[in-house]
Amino acid sequence: TSLAHYFDVISGTSTGGLMTAMLAAPNSSNSNHPLFTPSEVVQFYKIYGPDIFRARDWWDLEKCPKYDGEFLRDITRKILKDTRLNQTLTNVVIPSFDERKIYPVIFSNFKLKTETYLNAKLSDICLSTSAAPTYLPPHQFENAGVQFDMVDGAMAANNLALVAVSEVIQHTGNKEIMLLSLGTGITANNKLGGIFDGVCQLGWLMNSFDVFSEALYSTDMTHYYLATVFSGLVPQDNYLRIEEYNLDPSMEEMDDASPKNMDKLEKVGKNLLSQSVRRMNINTFVPVPLDQTNAQALDRLADKLYAERLLRLKRKSMEKGRRPFIGTVEANSNRISAA
Repeated sequence: TSLAHYFDVISGTSTGGLMTAMLAAPNSSNSNHPLFTPSEVVQFYKIYGPDIFRARDWWDLEKCPKYDGEFLRDITRKILKDTRLNQTLTNVVIPSFDERKIYPVIFSNFKLKTETYLNAKLSDICLSTSAAPTYLPPHQFENAGVQFDMVDGAMAANNLALVAVSEVIQHTGNKEIMLLSLGTGITANNKLGGIFDGVCQLGWLMNSFDVFSEALYSTDMTHYYLATVFSGLVPQDNYLRIEEYNLDPSMEEMDDASPKNMDKLEKVGKNLLSQSVRRMNINTFVPVPLDQTNAQALDRLADKLYAERLLRLKRKSMEKGRRPFIGTVEANSNRISAA
């Protein structure tokens, strides 16, 4: 059984968008199984990360963006083939940003009934959401007669939790939600600054100031908004955010895919299990430790997800047998994983 069988929605942006597709796309040999398991996703990055971020040859006169993106394009199309958004094992929500039209584009299964042009190939969606300005080239493609000129989804939504929750509430009306949100780690002195460093960054900023301005002013306050949702509509315990808030600055470069750094990042992730759950104080924006570890919180969440799945399978079995559904009342909660 895959994560896609336990989560109603899997969401991710940038590299998280690629992971989302890998976890939700069907396996060609068994359409009921995912293309990748979580452990296989880790191995994918260890094996192919160095090639994705391989430096340009010294004679390459094209210096911006930093990487040509050819390997990422080829490997993404190879693994995802012609799989489209409507073929995923569970709902996915993956944002990108159209730098020509200057607005975010949310690739979501929920939208497909009315916005059929969003039913693009997962490979195009992944290349769109991961096209980090100054690092990888924008991704242009056409689907159903609509032209897309896309850059990194993090320009529109650096934290996918709020986008995923919004999609669920908008399109299902269900406000009973369990949310697992996974961060990529931030340093203690993390500041907005890296995008201004270097010729590539300055060149992109000068030519795309409207893109940057729109994204900058529309993507903050995620924790603040979610605190409102989960305190006003559902129990706070239904929202679990796992983040390394004191990441070693030597590991914060997004394009450092060296074996040494990948091993260090994996170790950070495993060490998070023994750390206390931290909940953001929405007045001071300082994470406050709680009296349980991330491992304990994940176990409790897993128990809830397992119980919910059993109830749904039981109801499905009874409905097939044309017998009345009698028993424990199902929570009917939407289960979301966001990266």
